[in-house]
Amino acid sequence: MFSITIDFCVTNLANGSHQAQKQLETDPDLEVVEHQCLRLCGICRLQHVAVVNGKPITASTPDELVEQVYEYIDEELIHEL
Repeated sequence: MFSITIDFCVTNLANGSHQAQKQLETDPDLEVVEHQCLRLCGICRLQHVAVVNGKPITASTPDELVEQVYEYIDEELIHEL
C-alpha cells in the first residue's frame, strides 16, 4: 500500500505551522513526522511549509497549508494509491 508522509520542520512548527500539523495528524491515512530541519530554510522562514512525500508545499496561513496539502494529494498522489 502507498503511504503519504507529511514532514514538518520544528522551527516552522514554532512559527505557526503546528496548527496545520495538528489538523493533519487527525487523518489516519497520513503519517506526520517532525524533523529538526528539512533544509528548506529559504522558504521555511517566509511561509508555512509541509513536505508531502518529498514535495514542498507552501502557504501563507496554516489553514491554507492544510488545503494545499490535500489539494496536492488529490491532484498528484491519488493516482499512485
